[in-house]
Amino acid sequence: MTPITMVEGRRISLSNLDKVLYPETGTTKGEVLHYYATVADPLLAHTHNRPVSFLRYPDGPDGQLFFTKNPPPGTPAWVKTAPVPRSDEPSAAQVLVSDLPSLMWAANLVVEFHTYQWPAGSPAVADRMVLDLDPGPPATVVECCAAALWLRERLAADGLSAYAKTSGSKGLHLAVPLEPTPSDRVSAYAKALAQEAERELPDLVVHRMAKALRPGKVFVDHSQNAAAKTTAAPYTLRARARPTVSAPVSWDEVAHCGDPSQLVFLAEDVPPRLERDGDLFAPLTDPDRARPLPGHHRTRKSPATRKPPGTRR
Repeated sequence: MTPITMVEGRRISLSNLDKVLYPETGTTKGEVLHYYATVADPLLAHTHNRPVSFLRYPDGPDGQLFFTKNPPPGTPAWVKTAPVPRSDEPSAAQVLVSDLPSLMWAANLVVEFHTYQWPAGSPAVADRMVLDLDPGPPATVVECCAAALWLRERLAADGLSAYAKTSGSKGLHLAVPLEPTPSDRVSAYAKALAQEAERELPDLVVHRMAKALRPGKVFVDHSQNAAAKTTAAPYTLRARARPTVSAPVSWDEVAHCGDPSQLVFLAEDVPPRLERDGDLFAPLTDPDRARPLPGHHRTRKSPATRKPPGTRR
């Protein structure tokens, strides 16, 4: 019998709670659901009003994996959706994981959460830039950290702040809060930045995906700033051998990483980190931290209409 639970007044069917999803650690589906309930506040802050895509792995990372943008069959009527333009159709609906019931319903499907760089209602107008630092073996996250430190300083020279998280796989993600900017312009800036990094660090960085170029180097993937692309959300579990998390990290941790194991965080590691450090990605949800790309004027609010620090828009 499938247990029914009430979450903030919503009835949710939770299935197969004893099913082992991560054989290497013995982590069960029930433990996965407990993880998401525990990190709900910061995760929901980063999925708020942002259409999500799901990478589903209902039988664990060794089973079938499938990526879906459309609301799955059986999506409850109370789960919010938002229209998203697609190249093959004028508009399609995607799920908004906007509250705890929606999060637990989605987590019961066993998913990775992936978000766009723009919020619902403003497709292709990004409020963040993402750089995905992907190491080509034998390079590891240690080399990604070296590239990240250079990129952080370079971004700072343009008045931009970067925040780092693990990808939950082998690399790092850098995220930069932006004033609303057309995605094509963010993409062009990110590509130019990756090219500059390659010129300045030719033994460390490549900006093209070609596998022949990548052994021992860090691929600075700028392509996730395209309007149609999504990136693993902060605090999502990943479909890997172990229940690794795309976990925010401090710049001190990046600077002192000497071994890849130092930047691997499992589900059990994240709640203590949140208790100790809070949400290290919180600045991305604060509109007063957003800055314009160099030479770019505000698309929404002029300086005269900005609200005082600490107020919500």
